[in-house]
Amino acid sequence: MIKLKLFKIYSKGLTTMDNVNISKEFLYDKTYKCPVCESYFKAKAVRSGKARLISKDSDFMPRYQNINPLYYDVIICPKCGYGALIKYFDKIKSSQCQLIREKVTSKFKPRIYPDVYDVDIAIERHKLALVNTIVKNARVSEEAYTCLKIAWLYRIKGDNLNELKFLMQSLTKFKEAYEKEPHPICGMNTFTLTYLIGELERRCGNNENALQWFGKVIVNPGVNSRLKELARDQKDLIKENTLNRDK
Repeated sequence: MIKLKLFKIYSKGLTTMDNVNISKEFLYDKTYKCPVCESYFKAKAVRSGKARLISKDSDFMPRYQNINPLYYDVIICPKCGYGALIKYFDKIKSSQCQLIREKVTSKFKPRIYPDVYDVDIAIERHKLALVNTIVKNARVSEEAYTCLKIAWLYRIKGDNLNELKFLMQSLTKFKEAYEKEPHPICGMNTFTLTYLIGELERRCGNNENALQWFGKVIVNPGVNSRLKELARDQKDLIKENTLNRDK
């Protein structure tokens, strides 16, 4: 179980005026109803069209200009401590609500967040969502996806060690979900998930496993050309890195 630690509330490199301007231009307060304690609360959300996608990493991590919606992708009830990625926030059963009340709410201490989140705050909020995911015995795909997003945040921060740690956790859970859960998973069809697992294997240093997963994508006639090209690129990258290492 991940232990949450108190953290400083600040935004690196931003003045108070910067925060005010960013908050007004890119963010707004959205009202949510907590499915666990049924209280209403407001949470920061990114205004439509304000985050400009400029690229994606090979494991689908999006890169944005202006503001990063990933920082605001977790909703946390300030009253009971229930938290989850936005796409999963309302998808909770009554039995899971009871688990949250018993194991999260009883220990939860409300936090005061600034209007603008930095990467450290985003990591902390995603980790609280991960704790909730584990406590409520959610599908392993939800745990896998949350771990992947935490890994992305550590990549943004430049913390390679923790990025790898959460990539490995995400890989383990996605492989389990691939075998046990109905597809599509986390919005990904079978082929997309197959590619992602291959890429996570590669990033975790498991090149032989990665090649096998990429091979499944490349040889399947039902896969779109864009995804096949991605798999070929990563397969070639493995071979190139292996040759350079053996020189």
